[in-house]
Amino acid sequence: MSVRLPPGGLYGDNLRSRKVASFDLSERAYPAGYSTPRHSHNRALFCFVIQGEYTETYGVRTRECRPSALLFHPAGELHAEYFHDSGGRSFIIEIEPLWLEQVREHSGINDNLADLSGRDLELLARRLYKEFLQMDEASVLIIEGLMLEIVGEAARRGPIGPVRQPPSWLRQARELLSERFAERLTLEEVAKTVGVHPVHLAQTFHKNYHCTIGDFVRQLRIEYACHELAVSQMSIVDIALAAGFCDQSHFTRTFKRCTGVPPSQYRGALRGSG
Repeated sequence: MSVRLPPGGLYGDNLRSRKVASFDLSERAYPAGYSTPRHSHNRALFCFVIQGEYTETYGVRTRECRPSALLFHPAGELHAEYFHDSGGRSFIIEIEPLWLEQVREHSGINDNLADLSGRDLELLARRLYKEFLQMDEASVLIIEGLMLEIVGEAARRGPIGPVRQPPSWLRQARELLSERFAERLTLEEVAKTVGVHPVHLAQTFHKNYHCTIGDFVRQLRIEYACHELAVSQMSIVDIALAAGFCDQSHFTRTFKRCTGVPPSQYRGALRGSG
């Protein structure tokens, strides 16, 4: 289960927000232990972490988000956040699709902006945040110019041009794993089902999805567990077994490694925020 948020629909407390040209800019605050459900946005957005730390799951991956980090979420990408003990504060820039399409026509960028680390992008994001705070008659032009610089700099670090579609047998393997993630499928079984050699399957899967098959299955199990912890009355041990873990202790270790907190604390934070 996931939530699709409309433009301007953001989690956290709104400290201030502005509509500037083709962008909706807002500063959001999040209390300690705050968790968002698995969700996506109708519009692409950048997120600049101002304060605090949180763990984010996105797609089949997990990352730790710390102050000065700049993140990009394409429209429709599923993700969820868990804020650590200090809570957090973020600056979010939602982008109108038409503006992004016009930029694509001239630059050939796509939604896979892979690496947004580095001092250059951090300084651009800080300048953008400063303009957002002070806003004068020149800010509209400056903000649009900074956004062009950010997108251009980010495009240098990510794939350029159209994204190659994975082969049909690989998509079939991914769908099989998604449907049967709780089972103890072997690499050989999956490879035999889609008609390729196990080594070729493992290598091609990693090349296309940037994770191993084991990482992918683990993340599916964690996402399932997060959903059940949020909405069901099942015990933690029953959720662990239903997700495909051999026992509760293994589940707890894995869940904490992926989300930053044990499942009992994750459930408590959700129930407390509801």
